[in-house]
Amino acid sequence: MRYIELAQLYQKLEKTTMKLIKTRLVADFLKKVPEDHLEFIPYLILGDVFPEWDERELGVGEKLLIKAVSMATGIDSKEIENSVKDTGDLGESIALAVKKRKQKSFFSQPLTIKRVYQTLVKVAETTGEGSQDKKMKYLANLFMDAEPIEAKYIARTVLGTMRTGVAEGLLRDAISLAFNVKVELVERAYMLTSDFGFVAKIAKTEGNDGLAKVTIQIGKPIKPMLAQQAANIKEALLEMGGEAEFEIKYDGARVQVHKDGEKVTIYSRRLENVTRAIPEIVEAIKEALKPTKAIVEGELVAIGEDGRPLPFQYVLRRFRRKYNIEEMMEKIPLELNLFDVLYVDGVSLIDTKFMERRKKLEEIVETNGKVKIAENLITKNVEEAEQFYKRALEMGHEGLMAKRLDAVYEPGNRGKKWLKIKPTMENLDLVIIGAEWGEGRRAHLLGSFILGAYDPETGEFLEVGKVGSGFTDDDLVEFTKMLKPLIIKEEGKRVWIQPKVVIEVTYQEIQKSPKYRSGFALRFPRYVALREDKGPEDADTIERIAQLYELQERMKGKV
Repeated sequence: MRYIELAQLYQKLEKTTMKLIKTRLVADFLKKVPEDHLEFIPYLILGDVFPEWDERELGVGEKLLIKAVSMATGIDSKEIENSVKDTGDLGESIALAVKKRKQKSFFSQPLTIKRVYQTLVKVAETTGEGSQDKKMKYLANLFMDAEPIEAKYIARTVLGTMRTGVAEGLLRDAISLAFNVKVELVERAYMLTSDFGFVAKIAKTEGNDGLAKVTIQIGKPIKPMLAQQAANIKEALLEMGGEAEFEIKYDGARVQVHKDGEKVTIYSRRLENVTRAIPEIVEAIKEALKPTKAIVEGELVAIGEDGRPLPFQYVLRRFRRKYNIEEMMEKIPLELNLFDVLYVDGVSLIDTKFMERRKKLEEIVETNGKVKIAENLITKNVEEAEQFYKRALEMGHEGLMAKRLDAVYEPGNRGKKWLKIKPTMENLDLVIIGAEWGEGRRAHLLGSFILGAYDPETGEFLEVGKVGSGFTDDDLVEFTKMLKPLIIKEEGKRVWIQPKVVIEVTYQEIQKSPKYRSGFALRFPRYVALREDKGPEDADTIERIAQLYELQERMKGKV
């Protein structure tokens, strides 16, 4: 299958904002895809090469990409860089460079999708001494044979700046439409495997029956079940039917642990493989988990010298560290508090009631210094739960989780079967969708950032406010550096940015606002942290903001 067909799909997707048209375009394309291509083409459509849980990364920045294009076209790197000032898009500038190509190989072959994919895999798997030169040559070979439109989208794929507006929800609907299968079965299969390539292939070859049989697979992370926030303990108990399990809510990073014999893989909340960054937890898991095969969930907490928990950002520092890991193990010691089990020795437990899963967890875990089981309390008594809540806060934790005793595990769902109880309103994780240049000494830096909440139905990010406080000068330098390559267009001081970067913000309150399409605005938002553990689709949704607005009003006694 020719790569130009995929490039033409990208072009059509970029030209329309209509979700239904985009879905139909992707569905029609998927119908034509050969079976052996279905494992990777859904990722290319999303603008990726691998699933998010795959450790492989392309490791190619703008400079290396430009050098590869220069090698392929004979056009000087500086000329390509200068062209970006006119086009505003490196992909467009690379397409122009290929159009003006000074040499073309006599043995040039039309690009196939398979060749492009296999080359990108080689790029990702090339490491060690001389790897940058090898990566450059692999890419240059593609650009030598590429048409301008193909070069544009290869470049965007490499940089992760596709701009076609295809998100997970749209791809799910397109798979359902293409292969005439139930959308809820596509959703379920994806939530269980986090693998659109696998799901698309099953949908085409086995239909609804095959999708219904999809189950948990060790080595493919499950989308985590999520919680809403309750106003207080009393409200949580009422919602749970009068009795609930309360657990300490740790201020850490949620992880999913897959054990397969002696092999242990640990995934972050974003489903990224973080195993190599936390070797001491891997070893502790091998000792603690009795079954040969298991999938468990827990909260990874950084512990301070005084034995109290440190803010979750410390755990993220551990996740990011690729070198001198032993040094970081001493600086930021970690502790894993397990709270759920989803799979044991060939048996999926997601349709098992929560209390049975909790009992199973206690049976299969032998706690040690690094691996513990989340402290809990089962009660019908509000006062007893309040005492537990007070103790959790005194210990330095965030609050409590309340869980329905008969709740099954619902991957990817944020329902009311799990509730958080915290003394403050929940912070929001939002996507930067635009920015404004600063003034005076900060004129060269982006000084304030336009925030968007995710709309899963359309795949859009709708504006909910602008944040300019809480940033240090160093933060602004870092954010400007990070966001510059993602700028889509610029008008005066305002820039529009591709939705890639998620930040956590606090705020005084949520207000209803006719000014924004979202219908909501944040009052006095303030930057808290960069959420590198979250992708744009993991950001808080419009629905979530509406729920928090209602909760806020209940806390005020207005509802």
